[in-house]
Amino acid sequence: MPRALLSIALLCLAAGLARAQSPEPPPIVKTRCAACHGEKGEAAGEDFPRLAAQHEAYLAKQLADFKAGRREGIMQRMVRGLADEEVAAAAKYYASQPVPPPAAKSELHDVGRFIFLRGNPWAKIPACKACHGESAHGSAQLPRLATQNVAYLERQIREFTQRKRTNDNEVMHSIAERLTALEARAVAEYLATLP
Repeated sequence: MPRALLSIALLCLAAGLARAQSPEPPPIVKTRCAACHGEKGEAAGEDFPRLAAQHEAYLAKQLADFKAGRREGIMQRMVRGLADEEVAAAAKYYASQPVPPPAAKSELHDVGRFIFLRGNPWAKIPACKACHGESAHGSAQLPRLATQNVAYLERQIREFTQRKRTNDNEVMHSIAERLTALEARAVAEYLATLP
Protein backbone atom coordinates (compact mmCIF):
# COMPACT_ATOMS: atom_id res chain seq x y z
CA MET A 1 0.00 0.00 0.00
CA PRO A 2 1.46 3.37 -0.94
CA ARG A 3 2.52 5.54 1.97
CA ALA A 4 0.02 8.33 1.13
CA LEU A 5 -2.86 5.85 1.07
CA LEU A 6 -1.75 4.36 4.37
CA SER A 7 -1.61 7.85 5.94
CA ILE A 8 -5.14 8.66 4.73
CA ALA A 9 -6.45 5.32 6.04
CA LEU A 10 -4.86 5.96 9.45
CA LEU A 11 -6.34 9.47 9.60
CA CYS A 12 -9.80 8.12 8.78
CA LEU A 13 -9.42 5.43 11.44
CA ALA A 14 -8.31 8.01 14.02
CA ALA A 15 -11.22 10.30 13.15
CA GLY A 16 -13.65 7.39 13.46
CA LEU A 17 -12.24 6.44 16.85
CA ALA A 18 -12.46 10.03 18.07
CA ARG A 19 -16.12 10.18 17.03
CA ALA A 20 -16.80 6.87 18.78
CA GLN A 21 -15.18 8.14 21.99
CA SER A 22 -16.89 11.54 21.87
CA PRO A 23 -20.57 10.93 21.16
CA GLU A 24 -22.58 13.68 19.58
CA PRO A 25 -24.55 15.52 22.27
CA PRO A 26 -28.27 14.77 22.25
CA PRO A 27 -30.54 17.61 21.09
CA ILE A 28 -31.61 18.42 24.67
CA VAL A 29 -27.99 19.13 25.64
CA LYS A 30 -27.56 21.50 22.70
CA THR A 31 -30.87 23.32 23.17
CA ARG A 32 -31.23 23.54 26.96
CA CYS A 33 -28.20 22.34 28.89
CA ALA A 34 -25.10 23.63 27.10
CA ALA A 35 -25.71 27.34 27.75
CA CYS A 36 -25.03 26.87 31.48
CA HIS A 37 -23.34 23.49 31.80
CA GLY A 38 -21.30 23.53 28.60
CA GLU A 39 -21.62 21.08 25.75
CA LYS A 40 -19.04 18.80 27.36
CA GLY A 41 -20.22 19.40 30.94
CA GLU A 42 -17.38 21.74 31.82
CA ALA A 43 -19.78 24.52 33.02
CA ALA A 44 -20.08 28.01 31.62
CA GLY A 45 -19.11 29.67 34.89
CA GLU A 46 -18.23 29.11 38.55
CA ASP A 47 -21.86 29.24 39.69
CA PHE A 48 -22.88 26.29 37.53
CA PRO A 49 -22.06 22.67 38.36
CA ARG A 50 -19.68 20.71 36.20
CA LEU A 51 -21.62 17.71 34.93
CA ALA A 52 -18.84 15.94 33.04
CA ALA A 53 -18.09 12.49 34.50
CA GLN A 54 -20.86 12.87 37.09
CA HIS A 55 -22.69 9.61 37.80
CA GLU A 56 -25.47 8.94 35.33
CA ALA A 57 -27.92 7.70 37.99
CA TYR A 58 -27.17 10.71 40.21
CA LEU A 59 -27.75 13.16 37.34
CA ALA A 60 -30.98 11.45 36.32
CA LYS A 61 -32.23 11.57 39.93
CA GLN A 62 -31.45 15.26 40.32
CA LEU A 63 -33.20 16.12 37.05
CA ALA A 64 -36.21 14.01 38.06
CA ASP A 65 -36.27 15.75 41.45
CA PHE A 66 -36.27 19.18 39.81
CA LYS A 67 -39.05 18.03 37.48
CA ALA A 68 -41.16 16.71 40.37
CA GLY A 69 -40.51 19.76 42.59
CA ARG A 70 -38.52 17.80 45.18
CA ARG A 71 -35.55 20.07 44.53
CA GLU A 72 -35.96 23.81 44.05
CA GLY A 73 -34.07 26.27 41.91
CA ILE A 74 -33.85 27.64 38.40
CA MET A 75 -33.52 24.11 37.08
CA GLN A 76 -37.20 23.50 37.84
CA ARG A 77 -38.05 25.84 34.99
CA MET A 78 -35.38 24.37 32.71
CA VAL A 79 -36.61 20.77 33.01
CA ARG A 80 -40.31 21.60 32.77
CA GLY A 81 -41.83 19.62 29.95
CA LEU A 82 -38.87 17.35 29.36
CA ALA A 83 -39.66 13.76 28.46
CA ASP A 84 -38.13 11.02 30.59
CA GLU A 85 -36.10 9.97 27.52
CA GLU A 86 -34.57 13.46 27.28
CA VAL A 87 -33.61 13.40 30.96
CA ALA A 88 -32.03 9.97 30.50
CA ALA A 89 -30.17 11.08 27.35
CA ALA A 90 -28.72 14.18 29.03
CA ALA A 91 -27.64 12.20 32.11
CA LYS A 92 -26.03 9.46 30.01
CA TYR A 93 -24.26 11.94 27.75
CA TYR A 94 -22.79 14.09 30.52
CA ALA A 95 -21.72 11.03 32.53
CA SER A 96 -19.72 9.86 29.50
CA GLN A 97 -17.74 13.08 29.13
CA PRO A 98 -14.11 13.33 30.29
CA VAL A 99 -13.28 14.89 33.63
CA PRO A 100 -12.55 18.63 33.31
CA PRO A 101 -9.10 19.82 34.40
CA PRO A 102 -8.75 20.41 38.15
CA ALA A 103 -8.14 23.83 39.67
CA ALA A 104 -4.79 24.98 41.02
CA LYS A 105 -4.13 24.60 44.74
CA SER A 106 -4.98 27.55 46.94
CA GLU A 107 -3.81 28.65 50.38
CA LEU A 108 -6.78 26.80 51.91
CA HIS A 109 -5.99 23.52 50.15
CA ASP A 110 -4.44 21.79 53.17
CA VAL A 111 -7.24 22.87 55.51
CA GLY A 112 -9.84 21.54 53.07
CA ARG A 113 -7.87 18.34 52.60
CA PHE A 114 -7.75 17.78 56.38
CA ILE A 115 -11.51 18.27 56.78
CA PHE A 116 -12.34 16.15 53.75
CA LEU A 117 -10.10 13.26 54.80
CA ARG A 118 -10.33 13.48 58.61
CA GLY A 119 -13.24 15.76 59.44
CA ASN A 120 -13.12 18.16 62.36
CA PRO A 121 -13.41 16.15 65.59
CA TRP A 122 -13.65 19.32 67.72
CA ALA A 123 -16.83 20.38 65.89
CA LYS A 124 -18.10 16.79 65.51
CA ILE A 125 -17.79 16.96 61.71
CA PRO A 126 -17.14 13.56 60.16
CA ALA A 127 -14.73 13.09 57.28
CA CYS A 128 -16.37 13.84 53.92
CA LYS A 129 -14.56 10.87 52.40
CA ALA A 130 -16.70 8.53 54.49
CA CYS A 131 -19.57 9.08 52.05
CA HIS A 132 -18.02 10.66 48.95
CA GLY A 133 -14.95 8.41 48.82
CA GLU A 134 -11.28 9.23 49.32
CA SER A 135 -10.98 10.59 45.77
CA ALA A 136 -14.35 12.40 46.01
CA HIS A 137 -15.71 10.41 43.07
CA GLY A 138 -18.98 9.64 44.89
CA SER A 139 -21.36 6.91 43.78
CA ALA A 140 -24.65 6.46 41.92
CA GLN A 141 -26.40 7.93 44.99
CA LEU A 142 -23.83 10.55 46.01
CA PRO A 143 -22.31 13.15 43.71
CA ARG A 144 -18.82 13.21 42.31
CA LEU A 145 -17.31 16.31 43.96
CA ALA A 146 -13.82 16.17 42.46
CA THR A 147 -13.10 19.05 40.01
CA GLN A 148 -16.39 20.71 40.91
CA ASN A 149 -16.61 24.52 40.81
CA VAL A 150 -15.83 26.19 44.14
CA ALA A 151 -18.69 28.71 44.08
CA TYR A 152 -21.20 25.99 43.21
CA LEU A 153 -20.00 23.74 46.06
CA GLU A 154 -20.15 26.59 48.57
CA ARG A 155 -23.72 27.38 47.50
CA GLN A 156 -24.77 23.75 47.91
CA ILE A 157 -23.27 23.63 51.41
CA ARG A 158 -25.20 26.82 52.29
CA GLU A 159 -28.41 25.32 50.91
CA PHE A 160 -27.93 22.22 53.06
CA THR A 161 -27.20 24.46 56.07
CA GLN A 162 -30.37 26.49 55.46
CA ARG A 163 -32.32 23.31 54.69
CA LYS A 164 -33.21 24.63 51.25
CA ARG A 165 -31.83 21.46 49.73
CA THR A 166 -34.05 18.68 50.96
CA ASN A 167 -34.08 16.11 48.15
CA ASP A 168 -30.89 14.39 49.23
CA ASN A 169 -29.17 12.81 52.16
CA GLU A 170 -30.54 14.23 55.42
CA VAL A 171 -27.12 13.68 57.00
CA MET A 172 -25.76 16.61 54.96
CA HIS A 173 -27.98 19.03 56.89
CA SER A 174 -26.35 18.26 60.22
CA ILE A 175 -22.84 18.21 58.73
CA ALA A 176 -23.19 21.41 56.71
CA GLU A 177 -24.58 23.42 59.64
CA ARG A 178 -21.45 22.63 61.67
CA LEU A 179 -19.05 23.94 59.03
CA THR A 180 -17.84 27.51 59.35
CA ALA A 181 -17.82 29.62 56.18
CA LEU A 182 -14.02 29.28 56.09
CA GLU A 183 -14.19 25.49 56.43
CA ALA A 184 -16.82 25.26 53.69
CA ARG A 185 -14.64 27.37 51.40
CA ALA A 186 -11.55 25.30 52.22
CA VAL A 187 -13.30 22.01 51.47
CA ALA A 188 -14.70 23.43 48.20
CA GLU A 189 -11.27 24.68 47.14
CA TYR A 190 -9.68 21.32 47.97
CA LEU A 191 -12.32 19.40 46.01
CA ALA A 192 -11.80 21.61 42.96
CA THR A 193 -8.16 20.45 42.79
CA LEU A 194 -8.93 16.71 42.71
CA PRO A 195 -8.83 14.94 39.34
